[in-house]
Amino acid sequence: MTYELLPALMLFAFTSSITPGPNNLMLMASGANYGLRRSLPHMFGISLGHGFMVLVLGLGLLQLFDTLPWLKTALSLVCSLYLLYLAWKIASAAPPSDVEPTGKPFTFFQAAAFQWVNPKAIYMAITAQTNYSPDNAGWIGAVFVALVFVSINWPSVAVWAWMGTKIRAWLGTSGRLRAFNVTMAALLVLTLWPILKPLITGESG
Repeated sequence: MTYELLPALMLFAFTSSITPGPNNLMLMASGANYGLRRSLPHMFGISLGHGFMVLVLGLGLLQLFDTLPWLKTALSLVCSLYLLYLAWKIASAAPPSDVEPTGKPFTFFQAAAFQWVNPKAIYMAITAQTNYSPDNAGWIGAVFVALVFVSINWPSVAVWAWMGTKIRAWLGTSGRLRAFNVTMAALLVLTLWPILKPLITGESG
């Protein structure tokens, strides 16, 4: 197995992991509302859960999508509905007064399971395995791509939770925190456009 594509894979993993998306927006909100320590299970759930998705897709789920194209459309609709639900939960979260938030951040398993209904995460996994997996490497190539993604994804998403903690003091008033949560929810809804556009306009791809 050759590693000629490693620099390109690392760059793709970094840019796709560090740019805004459902995971990062939710982590920023989690850092602002709950702090970095309580957001750690969320961060690990994202990175390890997404790494597992990359591996599973590389081991054969892509062939299933080719055989059953309707499954991809169904998954897109499920993704959209679940993200809308999460956006509503973020926007309607009760701001704390002078006490710690009483809500709960995502658990490890919730964050890991969320990767399967996260359009950006699915796109990242499919692109990584189709474009950057070493040729003729078989299952070893799938494992290799997944490990590279995990090693780069975790520090990338951790930046967003950290940024959330840095603005936590500024969000000390209930009005500011409410505005922040509503903004994060609106941005989360906007991330749905790339996956909804083909369904609405009838365009392929």
